Amino acid sequence: VNQILLLLLVLTVCAILYNKVHQVPLALKNETVDLESPEEMEEEIPVVICAAAGRMGAAVAAISSIHSNTEANVLFYIVGLKTTIPHIRKWIENSKLKEIKFKVVEFNPMVLKGKIRQDASRPELLQPLNFVRFYLPLLIQKHEKVIYLDDDVIVQGDIQELYDTKLTPGHAAAFSDDCDLPSTHEMVRSVGMQNTYMGFLDYRKQAIRDLGISPSTCSFNPGVIVANMTEWKHQRITKQLEKWMQRNVEENIYSSTLGGGVATPPMLIVFHGKYSSINPMWHIRHLGWSPDARYSEQFLQEAKLLHWNGRYKPWDYPSVHTDLWENWFIPDPSGKFKLTRPDS
Repeated sequence: VNQILLLLLVLTVCAILYNKVHQVPLALKNETVDLESPEEMEEEIPVVICAAAGRMGAAVAAISSIHSNTEANVLFYIVGLKTTIPHIRKWIENSKLKEIKFKVVEFNPMVLKGKIRQDASRPELLQPLNFVRFYLPLLIQKHEKVIYLDDDVIVQGDIQELYDTKLTPGHAAAFSDDCDLPSTHEMVRSVGMQNTYMGFLDYRKQAIRDLGISPSTCSFNPGVIVANMTEWKHQRITKQLEKWMQRNVEENIYSSTLGGGVATPPMLIVFHGKYSSINPMWHIRHLGWSPDARYSEQFLQEAKLLHWNGRYKPWDYPSVHTDLWENWFIPDPSGKFKLTRPDS
C-alpha cells in the first residue's frame, strides 16, 4: 500500500511539474496571437476628401492612389452635397474601390451663408466644398487625428507615413510651407506663383496691417492637412476662420485675384506661427499652375504626394504630367464623368 501511495505521489508531482513547464509557451503563444490579430489592434487612419460635382473623377483617383499604396487601416470620409452623394456612392460600389472602408458625409452649404463674397474672378473657388476643411470637427467626430486632402492630389507613398507626422504640442494642424523645398522655387518663379502672405492678403487694408505679420512671411498650402481635432476644438479654430470670412465680406481684405483662392487667406491668418510642418516630399505642388511648366520625371517619381493646384487639372486639357494621374483613375461606371483629352 505504501509503495502504491508513493507511486501516486510521484506521478502527481510529475503532472504538476509538466503542466507548469508547458503552460509558459502556451501563454506566450496566446499573447502573440492577440498582438497579431489584424484590424482589432490596428489604428484607423481617417482621410477626408471632397467629391464635388464635375470633378468626382479627381476624388476617385485620389482614393484609388491612397488605397493601392498602403496596407494601413484607412477609413475614407467622402464629403459631398446632397445632390452629388448618390453619384459618388454608386461609382465606388460599382468599381474595384468597393472593398475600401468609407463613409459618405453630407455637407450643408447653409453654414456658409453670409460668409463668402460673390465677386471672385474664379467662381469655382467659391464652391461650398472648398470650405469643408474649416469644419472638420463638425463632420468627423470620433477621431483625434485626421488627414484632409484636396481632391486634385495623387498619393504615391504610404499614407501611414503622412499620418505619423508629429504635431508640436499646442498645434491644431500641420501644413507644407511654400518655401520648404528648393526644387520647387524655380517652378514658382517661372509661373508667377505666390509664396508669401503678400500674395494672399491686401496689405492696403488696416485690418491686415494690424495683424503685425510681415508681407514677406512664407505662406503655406492647406490642400494637405494633418489635424489634431482636440486642439482644433479647444482653440475654436472654426469660429476664428468664420470671423475672418465675415470680415472679408465686410472689408474685402483678401481676394481670389491675388493668391488664387479664398479658402487659404483665413487659414494663413488663424494659423500664423501656430502650425507644424509636413515633410516637403509629402506635398509637391503647382502641377496645375501652368500647362507648360514641368518637373523632372526623377523628382516626380521620388515625390510622396503630387498636387495639381491651379487652373490646369489633369482630368482636363491642357495639363501636365497627366500620365501620373491617369495611373490611378477609375472610369465612371455611369459614364457621366469623362476625361477631356486632345483627341476626345
